[in-house]
Amino acid sequence: MTNDSQEIILQVESLRAYYGKAQILFDLELEVRRREVVVLLGRNGAGKTTTFKSVMGILPPRKGTITYKGEAIEKLPPFKTCALGLGYVPEDRRIFSSLSILENFEVGRQPPRKGFDPWTPERLFELFPNLGERRHQAGGTLSGGEQQMLTIARTLMGNPEMIILDEPSEGLAPVIVDQLAKTLLKLKQEGVSILLAEQNLNFAKFVCDRAYIIYQGSVCHESTIDSLSGEEYEKYCSI
Repeated sequence: MTNDSQEIILQVESLRAYYGKAQILFDLELEVRRREVVVLLGRNGAGKTTTFKSVMGILPPRKGTITYKGEAIEKLPPFKTCALGLGYVPEDRRIFSSLSILENFEVGRQPPRKGFDPWTPERLFELFPNLGERRHQAGGTLSGGEQQMLTIARTLMGNPEMIILDEPSEGLAPVIVDQLAKTLLKLKQEGVSILLAEQNLNFAKFVCDRAYIIYQGSVCHESTIDSLSGEEYEKYCSI
């Protein structure tokens, strides 16, 4: 029996995914353990977003298995995947711009999960003080950084055991990136497992435990984040 920190919460094996006839993922494999932060690194078009969409059921894979908390999910629709406790923060955020911050929270609300303190608006405002100051403000009037925070907060209202974030720091001011990094570390302390795609290596090194590099639809490198060399990153990730 493994301890909690070593238990695999998400496992992807031999994943192949296509857009029409174009194959994007080629037998991709990765895993995330409980209370772990894992990053997918790679150039634009390498297959990071496709991996996330396949895991969430938005783009069902044609081959391979995806196991979440011991249950096969590769054939499940997105709403069932989310109901199992897997949250997704897409790159384009997709907030409800005409709804207030509190109303956006309510859209994401799901029942609590055993062993986890339920997320409430007040807990989220402690995590994201900027949102607490604007709780009745329409989402569409927020800055880009505030909208990113809102998207993460709304996802947490679903009480996920794991969240997937696609390029969370992209386009954000450095001070907001720092705040976001500290927030992800707090979520890890709360017991939330995290899988994210990221271009900012410094951000990844600050928050992540392990790294996978995706190159042309396959994992070409796996290591702890501390042992990832700049040369390896430049070889496969620099534009």
